Amino acid sequence: MMTPREVFRRTIRFRTPDRLGHDFCDLYENDCCGVACNPWPDARPSSGVDEWGAVWVNLGTTTLGEVKEFPLKTWDDLAHLKIPDVDDPKRWEDLKDIRQRAGDKYIISTGVSLFERVHFLRGLHNMWLDIHDAPDRLREVLEILAGMNERACKRYGELGCDGCILWDDLGLQDRLMVSPQQWRDIWKPYYARHFAACHEAGMDTFLHSCGYIVDILDDLIEIGLDVIQMDQQQNMGLELLGKRFGGRITFFSPADIQVVMQRPVDEIRAYCRRMVQVLGRREGGFLPRLYGDAKAVGHTDEARRAACEEFLKISREMYGH
Repeated sequence: MMTPREVFRRTIRFRTPDRLGHDFCDLYENDCCGVACNPWPDARPSSGVDEWGAVWVNLGTTTLGEVKEFPLKTWDDLAHLKIPDVDDPKRWEDLKDIRQRAGDKYIISTGVSLFERVHFLRGLHNMWLDIHDAPDRLREVLEILAGMNERACKRYGELGCDGCILWDDLGLQDRLMVSPQQWRDIWKPYYARHFAACHEAGMDTFLHSCGYIVDILDDLIEIGLDVIQMDQQQNMGLELLGKRFGGRITFFSPADIQVVMQRPVDEIRAYCRRMVQVLGRREGGFLPRLYGDAKAVGHTDEARRAACEEFLKISREMYGH
């Protein structure tokens, strides 16, 4: 039997694992674990002030918060921006023996978002205006973020991490938050730098992005994205995703959290089966998971267990054990 770490690696590289690797939160033993330096420079508190000076307020129904006061109210504030020191040794002390503690699990480290952190600092409205009025100032912020990620990737790689994920929602329900060309002109080079730094450090590249991202998924694959962690598929079309991108990138996904996981369990099970058929291959390309905050999105224990059990059943059918 392959170790969990090898299962993940082989799946991502399309080198035929001996089962489906998975991340089923608290319900089952998992094949991976997530880590970040402490404090994590991209932390999103439920409420309070983060390291950058952004003021967060709790949304009330979940543990999530949103930024209500932005550090870069004007571009004059950039000269005084609080930039977390990613090189501070104290930030890395908790991870010094992480490879040993993780055992044979695949370790996914966590970087600093390149899209969300910009609007956490400027606000979405200002960022949208900046695309037209001050694109070079946006690039100054992205230079800071990309540099932080390059240095963090080197450390994560030295510590024995296997992959690095960015948490960066880029899409609305039916389109990107910015036009595809705007993303290519401003953000794409910095994602390319991050992916290159991950690969240089010996790590696979992961991106979490919710919403509709079909229009730039080809770009992301082109510049080195190995794994897309998407919690929605229905707003893009499961068959479309499989037809255009199946076999070219690994999907690390639960059943669609907005639509499918709200349905009866027999429909959830059928959808899980369809996901494996459409997005994956026996040689790799699909890693099932659960959404972490079930309460926030209204997922019942029954629904969650049904999804996990179906994925495990499919794995046995595919690989014979």
